Amino acid sequence: MTDARAPNSGFDTAPPYDAQDVWDTAAIRRGHLRVRTLVNVRWMVIAGEIMVLAAMGLGLSYHAPYVPCLVVIMAGALVNVATQVAWPTQRVLTDREAMGQLALDIAQTATLIGQLGGTANPFSLVLIAPVTLAAATLPVRPLMIVGGFAAGAAMLLSVVSLPYPSFTLAPQFSIEYRVTSGVALVAGIVLIAGYVRQSVVEATRMALALDVTQAVLAREQRLSALGGLAAAAAHELGTPLATITIVAKELIREAPTPAVREDAELLMSQAERCRDILRRLAATPDKATDTVHERLSLRQLVQEVIGPHANTSKEVRVEAIVSGAKNVKAPEIRRLPEVTHAFTSFVENAVDFAKSEILVSARFDADSVTIEVRDDGPGFSAEILAKLGQPYVTSRPGAEGSRTGHIGMGLGFFISKTLLERTGAQVTFFNAKPRGAVVAARWDRSIVEVG
Repeated sequence: MTDARAPNSGFDTAPPYDAQDVWDTAAIRRGHLRVRTLVNVRWMVIAGEIMVLAAMGLGLSYHAPYVPCLVVIMAGALVNVATQVAWPTQRVLTDREAMGQLALDIAQTATLIGQLGGTANPFSLVLIAPVTLAAATLPVRPLMIVGGFAAGAAMLLSVVSLPYPSFTLAPQFSIEYRVTSGVALVAGIVLIAGYVRQSVVEATRMALALDVTQAVLAREQRLSALGGLAAAAAHELGTPLATITIVAKELIREAPTPAVREDAELLMSQAERCRDILRRLAATPDKATDTVHERLSLRQLVQEVIGPHANTSKEVRVEAIVSGAKNVKAPEIRRLPEVTHAFTSFVENAVDFAKSEILVSARFDADSVTIEVRDDGPGFSAEILAKLGQPYVTSRPGAEGSRTGHIGMGLGFFISKTLLERTGAQVTFFNAKPRGAVVAARWDRSIVEVG
């Protein structure tokens, strides 16, 4: 298989567009801050600011400029009401609009904190809220701008603010303490924004990859259903077409005029043509009956898996083998498009990186069924092996060692693994000795065997 171990099959090459652009730009680099989210977060911050002032004035009897602080809070509330009235709650803000709105929030919070002691006030941590919202909803560039504005406001508050309110009129905090608090606040902004951003990106990628998995599975199921429909049509239409052929032969034999005979011959030829078409639609590689669309043997399965790749490369030999425990009957398994698609992808990837041979093996015993793809290529790299099973894991930027030079997005292995796990398989991957890579899936026999 590959050094990257990320089969790409149809996942990366099928779309008639730039898949990398669709996945990264459209889903991850696009802002999705809704007006409703912004308004709700603002109301929570404003409520928190009011509670802080109430606690300081009524509970602690601190000396503070309460009137100017209330004016700042009311200004924030008015801006929020105006935002809620001006735009529908489901509207997604553009990047510029979102940056402007979040900058207003930072300015409002910084003005309030500046009247209450600046960075000497522990509630200066509220400055992190707009940046966190930006990290969760905006692309990187707007996030950097919003974060930079918040960091600048934090450092300004460390040197420019009214005294910290307390019982006394003039509590003292050294400039060193205030600046250190400002630096700590900036560090908090950076760390929390980075953490939230990374979590959002990973969650978005996972959701998108699962969406592709669902689409691939639905497509395979439609194809499987189409094959079954063709077989059923061939079976059901065979009898009426045979009747038409018999009647046409009688008409030919007893035709009163040449014109009627000619029409009867045309009718018989067209009926025979219909039967040929239906035979081709129902034809399968193993010449099985209609039940092939519901069940197949392990040998038929591995042959289907290697079929598309048996003659794709003169340099690599692709073989299949089936073995089982002694005195144990080989199972007939349910036709699962997930299994066929996933292992076809693994074999395709193996062809790209194998040195000379690929072996697809199926083993069974009384309790389990295992299918394995093994190649004699360079194997998994240690770095990739530790991350396999996650979306966007690939070391193919230059396709080093690849026979085709294909550059994938690293989704293939994740999608194939997910498809197999949906069928109840336990998927493992490891390096063989002395070389090569192995991908294996194991099922409890009761899960895949036809009852």
